[in-house]
Amino acid sequence: MIDAALDPESWESWDRPGEVESVLTGRGTAGGRPVALVVSEFGVAGGSIGAVAGQRIADAVRRATAERLPILAMPASGGTRMQEGTPAFLQMSAITAVVNDHRDAGLPYLVYLRHPTTGGVFASWGSLGDAIWAQPGALTGFLGPKVYAGIYGEPFPPGVQYSDNLRRLGFIDEVFAPAALGRRLARLLEALDPAAEAVRTGRVGSLAAVGVDDAWAAVEATRVRGRTGLGALEAHLGALHVAGDGPIRFSIARFGSRPTVLVGQDRGVQSAGHLISAPELRVARRAIELADRWSLPLVTVVDTSGGELSADAEESGLARQIAHCTAELLGARVPTASILLGQGTGGAALAMFPTDLRIAASDAWLSPLPPEGASIIMHGDVDHAPTMAREQHIWSRDLRELGILDAVADTVDELVARIDAWAASDPQPDRAGRVRVGR
Repeated sequence: MIDAALDPESWESWDRPGEVESVLTGRGTAGGRPVALVVSEFGVAGGSIGAVAGQRIADAVRRATAERLPILAMPASGGTRMQEGTPAFLQMSAITAVVNDHRDAGLPYLVYLRHPTTGGVFASWGSLGDAIWAQPGALTGFLGPKVYAGIYGEPFPPGVQYSDNLRRLGFIDEVFAPAALGRRLARLLEALDPAAEAVRTGRVGSLAAVGVDDAWAAVEATRVRGRTGLGALEAHLGALHVAGDGPIRFSIARFGSRPTVLVGQDRGVQSAGHLISAPELRVARRAIELADRWSLPLVTVVDTSGGELSADAEESGLARQIAHCTAELLGARVPTASILLGQGTGGAALAMFPTDLRIAASDAWLSPLPPEGASIIMHGDVDHAPTMAREQHIWSRDLRELGILDAVADTVDELVARIDAWAASDPQPDRAGRVRVGR
């Protein structure tokens, strides 16, 4: 596994020669950039963590923090070493504490879960990654199936404790074979390197519809199937995916030559029926948290017809997630910018809109409800939707005149150019600017 993650002949062990334990630690390079490794040896006591192994992990994490190195942890373990009992069990909290210190220092902590990873290891340092990757088909669960069957007298339900299922549920970010680990690690380290060069594709081109001259025309234009969305923007920027594959996802992109956290709403995924609910907003909150800890500018992309309206959405805590996402965006300690790319409906849009810099497509709009919903409330029908769109000042050009937006643009290229200029200007967080509500 060490060879799969690192450049050839770059490994430097931090462990004392001759000491055989269930974990190996050291440093090397991936794509020429330094990284520390914590690697389970499943062949030694099933990768279990006892006092010596726990101390070895803690020492390695402290050293990586002192040397300002990112960490890649690669657990494969049955958990706590039962032969050592409670003292070994408590190693999990000690390891968690030093991982917290590492992350609080603004340094990446990455995890690649291997087969199998269970017990206290999975429930501590195996689940704390800023990005969590996993081996295909890896057994990944809190209580191992053998113990479960022994306690409850029946097998654990099939298909649950596996990396692919946890990926589907959003608890693992990506699943790929060990052979791809080195390239994936190198790409992420490159994306976070301020000295790396930006690589972009050709121009994205037109965004706004021709002939949009009022708010209702803008609403209709942004509902056209096939309109440019988040995916085209990510491709243009060469953004590196970090988490989320539903209607909200985040990546590392480069604006004004600076690494930046980009988190956005994908209109295409929503059009296919996967609407924004509580789990998706947790992805946005992760992006805000990472931008804060890694001291990177944050750019949001707003483009949503609204959050999911269902009993499941209510019971999953959609409103709570909207509130917390909005609060955390307002409280971000890094400079922030938002791009209103198309539709901006309801709380799902609000949760990702209040930033220092606000720019929009010239046919984008922002509203508490779709105009049809406002029409029903005000007139008891949907026939007044065009009138409501005009009267409620939802159109980007109206929002610009009110001082709610800083600029509007007709193309994605113009929007990107404005963010580039902003990022290159060494912006500072503007808490007052985030709460502008218009003149």
